[in-house]
Amino acid sequence: MAKRSVPEASESDRIAGFSHPRETIELLGQDTALNRAALALRSARPPSAWLITGPPGIGKATLAYRIARYLLSYDATAAGPQDLGLSPEHPTARQVAAQSHPGLLVLKRAINPKTGRLMNVLSVDEIRRLAGFFGLTSGAGGWRVAIVDTADDMNDNAANALLKMLEEPPSKAMLLLLSNTPGRLLPTIRSRCQRLDMRVLDDLTIDRILRCHLPEATADERASLVRLSGGSIGAALTLATGEGANLAQQADRLIEQARDPDPIALLALGDKLVRIQDGLELFGGFLMESLAARIRARASSGAAGLEHWLALVGRIEQNFARASRLNLEPRQTVLTVARDLAHVARSGQL
Repeated sequence: MAKRSVPEASESDRIAGFSHPRETIELLGQDTALNRAALALRSARPPSAWLITGPPGIGKATLAYRIARYLLSYDATAAGPQDLGLSPEHPTARQVAAQSHPGLLVLKRAINPKTGRLMNVLSVDEIRRLAGFFGLTSGAGGWRVAIVDTADDMNDNAANALLKMLEEPPSKAMLLLLSNTPGRLLPTIRSRCQRLDMRVLDDLTIDRILRCHLPEATADERASLVRLSGGSIGAALTLATGEGANLAQQADRLIEQARDPDPIALLALGDKLVRIQDGLELFGGFLMESLAARIRARASSGAAGLEHWLALVGRIEQNFARASRLNLEPRQTVLTVARDLAHVARSGQL
């Protein structure tokens, strides 16, 4: 399967070979969220903070950058396009793409200079940058916009620092918090934000995007990516590059062979995940999606015993979250998850 031949990106949140959300102008399949945001921005009374929620890879960051570009260009007025869209040649769009706009701050997990790897949390030091950023005088009295990608990555100190900012929002300042799992955020943070929920993309939308990004892919290849994506274009594009497809297949295999897992193969998988940037996190995402797809299929068929599946998903999600938070050995996490799957499968519930 072909993809665009471009230099490998060094950014942790960029899918190699494809545009970063700040460079992406088009937003497909999210009309409800986009229309709601546009109505608020063009009414001259937008909220000081949005909580943009939804699964990974469905366009949350793309929408956040779209909101930022409009607000930095037209303020909270109806002077700009109704769909908030700016041409990629627009001066603001160019500055945002080049990460050079003085009115935009993006906070995310940083690279640890000692290890060269992505840090496990979004630290309080990063969140404290908001105070200085919002305290600056914006040129021509314009807006300042900060994107937190993702708020889920904050540790407790960072969350409390963000809460203080939300309690006393500066004028002409907007916070855009992205969250894959908003239920994990402090209730006080959620209550101080206007929530903007985004949904998984339908198959036709994902296929349409894949046609654009993977023009050389066959219809069968696209159909396979759509099936494995779980409604996430980010997952579909990740599958089309590097080790994504292989990890997704191994996630399926782990579930299919749950009754009789192969310890040697599991250890080899753990070693492989060490060598792939964010390998454990990527594999965990595919495994959770594969389980979710099975749960949806069982639910639609009226099958009983779904509570066992849901409990299993909860335990596995906790295992991967703990491994990421504590930077645990991938092999041990894979073995623990396989053991949990085997227990459920052998009891006749999987």
